[in-house]
Amino acid sequence: MLKRLFDLSVAIILLLVTFPVMIIVWLLVRFKLGTPVLFKQKRPGLHGKPFYLFKFRTMTDERDANDDLLSDHLRLTPFGILLRKTSLDELPQLLNVLRGDISLVGPRPLLMDYLTLYTEEQSKRHLVKPGITGWAQVNGRNAVTWEERFERDVWYVKNQSFLLDMKILFMTLKKVVTSDGVSNGAHITMPVFEGTTRNQEG
Repeated sequence: MLKRLFDLSVAIILLLVTFPVMIIVWLLVRFKLGTPVLFKQKRPGLHGKPFYLFKFRTMTDERDANDDLLSDHLRLTPFGILLRKTSLDELPQLLNVLRGDISLVGPRPLLMDYLTLYTEEQSKRHLVKPGITGWAQVNGRNAVTWEERFERDVWYVKNQSFLLDMKILFMTLKKVVTSDGVSNGAHITMPVFEGTTRNQEG
């Protein structure tokens, strides 16, 4: 209950403070990338229950001759890269916090397709609400392997506290300013998770 009250208070304040910025980003996305301005995708929440996550779109809808979407790196414009590096694309997730879909701090909500790929230990990341930022984001973000990321998520679940959440929020601010850990090698963000092999798990 205390965490929920904290989430609501901070989300409302941040929405009021960043509202002018969100209006500017909205207009720029509309002009540079088109519509819809908001990217909406189904993600797993607490206990895997699905919800729709909101973000500003960062890619175009360019397609090939067969009307199939081009690969991410071809559709991601310099403007989209800037939005991701500054995390401005994630501002609409404050609305998800208000709705109670996510918390300010928790394991990042990934794709619904990944639910069946987690090991029993990795699936524990869904024992708490997902968050805008989390322990994995301030300890490697997209610059670590999936297995390392899930280990950090589960560590958070087992050690969560208000003081830890505050630490993560302050560390997140530093990460956003420095754009640390945004990319992962040749990938724009993270490669597709295909499951953990026994060797990796051991």
